[in-house]
Amino acid sequence: MSNDIRLGQTYPVGATVFEEGVNFCLFSKHAEKVELLLFDAPNDPEPARVIAFDPKQHKTFYYWHLLVEGLKAGQIYAYRVHGPYEPEKGHRFDGSKVLLDPYAKAITGEDIYDRKKAMQFGVDNCASALRGVVNAKNDAYDWEGDVPLRIPYASSVIYEIHVGGFTRNPNSSLAPEKRGTFAGLIEKIPYFQELGITTVELLPVHYFDPEDAMPGLTNYWGYSTIGFFAPFHGYSSRKDPLGPVDEFRDMLKALHKAGIEVILDVVFNHTAEGNENGPTLSFRGIDNETYYILEKEKEYYSNYSGCGNSVKANHPVVGGLILDCLRYWVSVMHVDGFRFDLASVFARDIEGNPFHGEAGGTANIIWAIESDPILAGTKLIAEAWDAAGLYSVGKFVELADWFAEWNGPFRDDVRQFVRGDGGTVKKLSDRLLGSPDIYHRKDTDINRSINFVTCHDGFTINDLVSYNEKHNEANGENNQDGGNDNWSWNCGVEGETDDVMINTLRLRQIKNFFTILFFSQGTPMLLMGDAVRRTQKGNNNAYCQNNELSWFDWEGEDNHTEETHFVRGLIRLTQSLAIFQEESVLDVLELESYNWEELDRSEIDVTALKKKYLEMTYNHPHPHITWHGIYFGQPDWSYDSHSLAFTLHHTGAGEQLHVILNAYWRPLLFELPPLGKGKSWYRVIDTSLHSPQDFCEIESAPIVKTDRYPSQSRSSLVFIAK
Repeated sequence: MSNDIRLGQTYPVGATVFEEGVNFCLFSKHAEKVELLLFDAPNDPEPARVIAFDPKQHKTFYYWHLLVEGLKAGQIYAYRVHGPYEPEKGHRFDGSKVLLDPYAKAITGEDIYDRKKAMQFGVDNCASALRGVVNAKNDAYDWEGDVPLRIPYASSVIYEIHVGGFTRNPNSSLAPEKRGTFAGLIEKIPYFQELGITTVELLPVHYFDPEDAMPGLTNYWGYSTIGFFAPFHGYSSRKDPLGPVDEFRDMLKALHKAGIEVILDVVFNHTAEGNENGPTLSFRGIDNETYYILEKEKEYYSNYSGCGNSVKANHPVVGGLILDCLRYWVSVMHVDGFRFDLASVFARDIEGNPFHGEAGGTANIIWAIESDPILAGTKLIAEAWDAAGLYSVGKFVELADWFAEWNGPFRDDVRQFVRGDGGTVKKLSDRLLGSPDIYHRKDTDINRSINFVTCHDGFTINDLVSYNEKHNEANGENNQDGGNDNWSWNCGVEGETDDVMINTLRLRQIKNFFTILFFSQGTPMLLMGDAVRRTQKGNNNAYCQNNELSWFDWEGEDNHTEETHFVRGLIRLTQSLAIFQEESVLDVLELESYNWEELDRSEIDVTALKKKYLEMTYNHPHPHITWHGIYFGQPDWSYDSHSLAFTLHHTGAGEQLHVILNAYWRPLLFELPPLGKGKSWYRVIDTSLHSPQDFCEIESAPIVKTDRYPSQSRSSLVFIAK
């Protein structure tokens, strides 16, 4: 053994800089031989040095470890791992493949990388393989006192964003080298501030494989991770191997200074290695059976992700990697939280079987994540389903104490109501109230429901009102990819049109969506570009479209000032009101003595009804909601109903708001509920009007002098009492 090689240690896993050198540690239960490859430069075709781990000295339990004296941060490295190639037993070792360290904090080799070469068993791919870069354990990065923002869900407005697509468009006014980068995003922070965003949720920034796509296309979204600890090099304007790490931290620090949190969309349900025909890049070649859920015929991968493989998250070693990764991004990179893609994979055991019951539902990686002290206080958001039908919406909030969830039913039910579908009013009322029919716990924050109408996966809000069908031909899969249950309506013409009436209706429908989103209890989330009507031309699965189809159109700021004005106003208004800062389900008040189904309105003593209503609402001590229809106090829950009104009253803050949602295709006349002495209703929102009358500041809102108000077809109204 060389004089500069020491025994090393089993912890930390990965490559760790010590005063005397770098310690390398890799887990592999079934490996027979492990080699460390050291490169002088990122793209060198061959390593400058190969060091074999002596299993008698450099292996403790299943951890292979050694320390090389004199090495420093910036060292380029990789592994070869040898063992049995027995797919029928779950083993796929291939000593010809150069493998990434699962714990690599930075990754290089993107200029020489060849995914196809990594697919060929027995073919040496050293000259075209990705490599890790050693990063210092305690580097000298100056955080300037940066600390977590810890913005409560109740005060959060989330903006889902693609780092590359946000500034890659030439019309972003950025220098070419900064477009599509962390540095470019820094320059656009004023946009978030002007819109009122408190939290940006970044589509995957972990190192992913852009070649994991159909021939001739690239993986744009990034849901193809191969390096969970490393920022993606393509989002950095710096070309040095460790540049992406610091540029990411520069971005995060700048966002924090602007009062904006950062959430990472993380993909722990599958990796870029795909199914049994995929490339050997890291995990497959290190210890396939440890890292992946396999079928009973172990040569095949269980595909709960829909992307070829499924990570064995509840294996102790794999779960340890996930926890170490999350801790790293919080403690070293200062992120504020995570959104877990297809998180229901977490609710499967090491054989892929779903956990059942309260005990089984929490005693796994989900419980370990939310109970970890380093992660305490961070935002943890689950996409509570997977591609194999395990639909867990409600379960993460019910069985865990800190996880929030993407509320998929909110998206679907709101879309159906606005489209004008029957049987949607009762479901809409639940969504407006924070979905208590889904989230049953009374001891938890109702804002753990993340409400959204659109997200990266599906139509943009412009396309939601412009297309009945998906148009994914550009993806190269004969329009077979992407979801079919979009609940969209094109308002009369498929795609772009010059028809003034249709375009007016589309604009009104978009404002209706925004109004419902922000006047619902829960945490609102916007999709990048929706406020400027970004279009993907009907493509509802643009994962492989790294072009202007997916990029933010900065000219849209000028072309869609009306939409931007409306969204800014909604955010500013709702963020200023105590009724939308509540963390408990609002009390629901009803005029219980009336059976509306059996009574005709003419039989009712309206004066007595008003008195009863005023006594009920003004004497109630807690924030509450009252449902109405075209007549106050009389909601219509029938299948054929297409409208709903409600009053929000926060007695302690002195706030009263009345909201009318009319999805009917004809105008309707609505009674307004009575107010206490000396108060009047003022109209702040009417989506049937154009800017600036569609949204009025409270101070300039016009007074309503009658007890009834006309709602135009397919429109929303909001009034405030003062």
